[in-house]
Amino acid sequence: MTTVTSPPLRARRPADNHDAEFSAWAEQVRHAARDQDAVILAHNYQDPAIQDVADHVGDSLALSRIAAGCDASTIVFAGVHFMAETAKILSPDKRVLIPDARAGCSLADCITADQLREWKAQYPGAVVVSYVNTTAAVKAETDICCTSSNALEVVRSIPDDTDVLFCPDQFLGAHVRRTLGRDNIHTWMGECHVHADISPTDLIDQVHANPDAELFVHPECGCTTSALWLAGQGELPPERTRILSTGGMLTAARATSSEKVLVATEVGMLHQLRRANPTADFEPVNPGAICPFMKLTTREKLLSCIQEGHDEVTVDPRIAAKARRAVERMIAIGNPGGGE
Repeated sequence: MTTVTSPPLRARRPADNHDAEFSAWAEQVRHAARDQDAVILAHNYQDPAIQDVADHVGDSLALSRIAAGCDASTIVFAGVHFMAETAKILSPDKRVLIPDARAGCSLADCITADQLREWKAQYPGAVVVSYVNTTAAVKAETDICCTSSNALEVVRSIPDDTDVLFCPDQFLGAHVRRTLGRDNIHTWMGECHVHADISPTDLIDQVHANPDAELFVHPECGCTTSALWLAGQGELPPERTRILSTGGMLTAARATSSEKVLVATEVGMLHQLRRANPTADFEPVNPGAICPFMKLTTREKLLSCIQEGHDEVTVDPRIAAKARRAVERMIAIGNPGGGE
């Protein structure tokens, strides 16, 4: 099988610290995948066992691009529904399966296509920038998509005198607005409930308890502003305060010489960070930052999904064509890199 590789992604490596039960299950999964001509993709927030059996692990957009470039006729996406939609948008001729169709996303659910159309009507001539963590229907109403790693670059490509409607994440939008100093960036008040619950209090308590630690903060977090403020006040050295996408965290993890790194994102990410740099101690800012939708994918569901062909994800071709243009415009600006 030929695949397209990308630095933020990890091709499958031998699983570590797993028992005989895992090995037997993993062999069943891989045998079923071969029978179904399927490639298994797992998001960074999946359970470690799901990550370890996958062909590729990474963020949703990079995984979708890998799926589009591989020869497999079936894509099994262990993630949430909008991610599988994005894979279908970029691979319209392939069968896309998700282990549990109920795996939604609180951030993607924050805005509908109807709401976006109403918002656009209030700002004629504005450019709509939507995070990739949105439904296909919202992407179809979008001018250009972005990821957390290239949101600044995408918005910089829009003339300074043009209004920007940024959706759906208020924390990422605020980060872009603050960094670029543009008052005409209007932000939708949506949030990922998991990232929003990583609070400034969590951050401050952990920073004070670990004064020498490096800090990786996802820009969707409710504590992003506090992290930047702490760095600006000197309570946390600016050179050790990093606002990073999941792919950016992996790159930084490989390069860090810090003994301890505090991580503000969904806890599933720790598995990849620890594999990227076994010598550093990666600890969550909030150990309770667990996405229940990501964890709907279980070992049993993944195996039955491949064997039985459920649950298939489809996107209306007209919506997919419009959504694809928004993604392709982003890619034309530059490498979308670290995704979420």
